[in-house]
Amino acid sequence: MSTKVCLILLAAVAALASADERPTYSYSPPQNTYQAPEDSSEEVYSAPSEESYSASSEEEYGYGPAKYDFDWSVKDEYSGNDFGQEESRDGDRTEGSYYVHLPDGRLQKVTYYVDGDSGYVAEVTYEGEAQYPEESYESSESYEAPEPSYSAPSPSYSAPESEESEEIVVPSGRYGSPRN
Repeated sequence: MSTKVCLILLAAVAALASADERPTYSYSPPQNTYQAPEDSSEEVYSAPSEESYSASSEEEYGYGPAKYDFDWSVKDEYSGNDFGQEESRDGDRTEGSYYVHLPDGRLQKVTYYVDGDSGYVAEVTYEGEAQYPEESYESSESYEAPEPSYSAPSPSYSAPESEESEEIVVPSGRYGSPRN
């Protein structure tokens, strides 16, 4: 019986050892499967060979340091919304500004820059003077306070009949002998 146990243990160890092998995977660049129709004058794109994937190819494809410029704005006469932003970046240096017309009539403008790891540095300025028009509360309708819609709660307890009916027990202040 011990040889059977040894054989079973040996088979289990062999099974565990073979299960530890993991499959290997490899990556190859994607291959183009698109072919333009015969009667088309389109160029046929072919995937670059593995040799062309190098650090120098990043510059060829425009993968160098970040560089961009953009701006946008919104001006809606009906709602009074007027705001916008512009920004440009060249490598680690980013600079720009954004503005908004505030409800009090002033223009708030934020000019900022980020240079590498220096963080966000901003300057906030205001143009114009805050204006607060006189508020008029004249109305053809008059205001009246609402009537309360609740009633006082009724008591849910019963009061004692009288203080004379209560019996008060006063301790004697002496302790008796322990009981067994």
